[in-house]
Amino acid sequence: MFSQPLIDSTILLLVLLNPFLLCIYLLDLIQGLDLKSFTRTMTRAGLMSAAVYFGFAVAGDRLFTYAFKVRYESFLIFGGVVFLLVSIRLVMIGSSALKGLRGDAPQGAEGTALPFMLGPGTISAAIVTGSRVSIPEAAGAIGFSVLVCVVSIIFLKWLHDLIRKRYEPIMERYLDTIGRIMALLTGTIAVDMILSGLGKWMESVQG
Repeated sequence: MFSQPLIDSTILLLVLLNPFLLCIYLLDLIQGLDLKSFTRTMTRAGLMSAAVYFGFAVAGDRLFTYAFKVRYESFLIFGGVVFLLVSIRLVMIGSSALKGLRGDAPQGAEGTALPFMLGPGTISAAIVTGSRVSIPEAAGAIGFSVLVCVVSIIFLKWLHDLIRKRYEPIMERYLDTIGRIMALLTGTIAVDMILSGLGKWMESVQG
């Protein structure tokens, strides 16, 4: 019923929209807001991110070529480098690595969405999705992926509040371990993005 390119694109978006990494990134926000406020903030962040993804899925890499006057392969390489550095720090240091990269606690939907929900990796995935499948299918893949991500983060927030008083150290260790494991996959995708960018650049030079 669903085509393989659609399934592959959806899986790629789901992997990059990693709720476990986002929970570590947003730990201060999870601890500081009540469930209702957190849900409202994540919903705004999800809607904003989905709209940007859809725009890039429709416009594709032409947006970089004609609007920004830069090569899409440069964006791929830069995005890959950013995610690779974050993944390496997370694997080696743990959740404190993301806190150091984040700086001050994010404010509002914009701060929540960046740089993971709305970063180079996820935008590249949206562009790839738009090039692989039709526009309605791309919209469905983006909407489903963002919905799963937002609902998962809200559920983890609810779970965190439920067991925070008695089992917070255990939960934080669990999130830290899962984050390290998922960072291995994210780092692998980051390397693939760099190689893809270099491959496209070599093709353009040889052509």
